[in-house]
Amino acid sequence: DTPYGRYEGKVQIRAFAEGFIARFEADGLEIVPKFQTRSGGRSVTEMVLNFEVDGMIDQVPMFVVADLGCRETLEEVRFYTHSSFIPHLTPYRKPLFTPAHLEMGDPGLMTGAVREYYTALHHMPRVDVERILRSMHPDCVFGGYALYRGQEPEKGMEALRRVYTGMASYIPEKVGMRYETLIDDGVTGVIEWVHVISDQGRELGRIPMGGIAAYMRGEDGRLISIRISDYAWMEKEIDWSRTDTTEEEAGRINTVREFPAGVGRKRQETL
Repeated sequence: DTPYGRYEGKVQIRAFAEGFIARFEADGLEIVPKFQTRSGGRSVTEMVLNFEVDGMIDQVPMFVVADLGCRETLEEVRFYTHSSFIPHLTPYRKPLFTPAHLEMGDPGLMTGAVREYYTALHHMPRVDVERILRSMHPDCVFGGYALYRGQEPEKGMEALRRVYTGMASYIPEKVGMRYETLIDDGVTGVIEWVHVISDQGRELGRIPMGGIAAYMRGEDGRLISIRISDYAWMEKEIDWSRTDTTEEEAGRINTVREFPAGVGRKRQETL
């Protein structure tokens, strides 16, 4: 989501930077940082980019993940935003990471409410909605970084119960999620993840894609904010003529025959 594609080496990165404002069909840009999470040699900055377009300001929220290199240099930078903010960007985000195995990420590497939430959502025989809600503060806000069909953040336990009850209809036996990076400073935990999708999930029309999510703890340690950048359920809107991956190829990435009954962390048979 840089946009678009991958840029390697200083020449390409310079070309990307010089064309960045033009990609948004804007005349100018102001960057306003909101949150930063740092740990383990990575930093994640959640920011709002104020693009000047025809004398007006278009606000675009973004995650920017930076991997530390050597001698205060950066090894890699990854941008995540939502296609609804960017002119002509189709909602496909090819997974950036190739998992060593197609199992859910190990929740033992997480801590506190972030671990409790992830375990209840992805590591049970089924989603445990009540356990998820217990990991949240009553004022928790759930929302994506999207400007899509008027989506608004969800607030309140009953609204969140409806959200996760809906997820329980297809997670984990049809659509799973494997996190590939974990950046947690004790207040906010950020994970970059890729989908793991079974044949049943493919029958729903789901395509394995990458995404990112931030889980912020409140003063009592429970989750107070969940912020996600993904393209869930937008598969029918992908224009495959504008991607470097065919729909058939995209459907094979991180796809498994089926998740075993009583899914825990067993190995799956890959296609």
